[in-house]
Amino acid sequence: MSSGTGGSYWADKALPSVFKHELLKRYLPQFGAMTGSRTHDKRVVYLDGYAGEGRYENGEPASAELALRIASDLRSRPGLTLECFFSESQPKSFDLLHEVVQQYRASGVLAHAHPGEVDGVLDQVVERAEQEPLFLFLDPCGLLLPQDRLVDVLARKRPHKKWPPTELLMNFSMMAVWRLGGHVRSPQGNEKSLQRFDDVCGGTWWRDYFADAMASREKEEAAQDAIEAVAAEYRQRLARRTDMLVQAVPVSHSPRKRAVYQLVFATRSPYGLWVFGDTVARARNKWWETLVMQEDDGLFSIASLTRPDPKEVQARAVPQIAANLEKLLMETGRPVKLVDHPLEIFGSFYGQVTEPAVRKAVQLLHEQGKTPSDGVGVPRTREIILYPKQRAA
Repeated sequence: MSSGTGGSYWADKALPSVFKHELLKRYLPQFGAMTGSRTHDKRVVYLDGYAGEGRYENGEPASAELALRIASDLRSRPGLTLECFFSESQPKSFDLLHEVVQQYRASGVLAHAHPGEVDGVLDQVVERAEQEPLFLFLDPCGLLLPQDRLVDVLARKRPHKKWPPTELLMNFSMMAVWRLGGHVRSPQGNEKSLQRFDDVCGGTWWRDYFADAMASREKEEAAQDAIEAVAAEYRQRLARRTDMLVQAVPVSHSPRKRAVYQLVFATRSPYGLWVFGDTVARARNKWWETLVMQEDDGLFSIASLTRPDPKEVQARAVPQIAANLEKLLMETGRPVKLVDHPLEIFGSFYGQVTEPAVRKAVQLLHEQGKTPSDGVGVPRTREIILYPKQRAA
């Protein structure tokens, strides 16, 4: 937890955290099960770099306890070990976190709580995961680690394309970019804060976007465009410097408000990218359901009126995904395993619809006579192999 969290933060879960925690709760077990079964000791290493108190005051689990529950579940069912590391710099929050961790350690979960900044424990965690899969969850309420530090870990210490796998989920604060952009535009801007964000971004390049915004007549709109542009270039630079596949999803308090942050996901596995997109769509549904429930007054809510109907979204997605599949078959001219092409297949519906929409698209393409594949008998949609249309003799 960063110093940016106020005293009321831990009273209850805010709506952005509903999305974030639902995503983590759904994705982390799959990462653990997919990768842990292949290790010699069936162990996966997990780091929550800004763990906070671990649990909300109302008893709901925060990110740390969610991971501990997942570790307990993996241990009891498939017999896998999710070794959890947590760091927290605020003494009061660390004391509460430590209590939660100790409860799970007493039941056999392998977990460690470290007082201090994540940078102080990061190398130890990476060393511990030398031959094991590693998942990094970085969720500060303020600024991230310097990009050079992330690149050092992801590209120099964990460069492996196949094994052991490394994945990253982190919070890129759009509000911080907005605030620091104001420093660029103001003669009274705090140079120390600007230099701190230079480190986060791996250079001063981000300042140019706000310098251009300052020269615009529509400064407010230009500043908003600058925030989006900075976030996009940050992802592009991270992807290029680490040779990873990087995607992001905006998270906000309501559909009528700007994103407070983006959840940035990095992987080297198309499989991970596929599962992440499906998980994002499911977490998005949970976000909408929670928003509708919070706004419900017994008659109607704005959320219930503005929420896209999931069935209608899927109905629009299926023919488009079918077209994407047909294009992929034509371009490759050979059988296509779906999981190897998540972005090409989902297209603009990536993170918007779950993978059953792809199965429906396969069936549609089969009904149109454009592939002999119909997906029947393949339990997981992602494992379907799509064959080109058979040419007439």
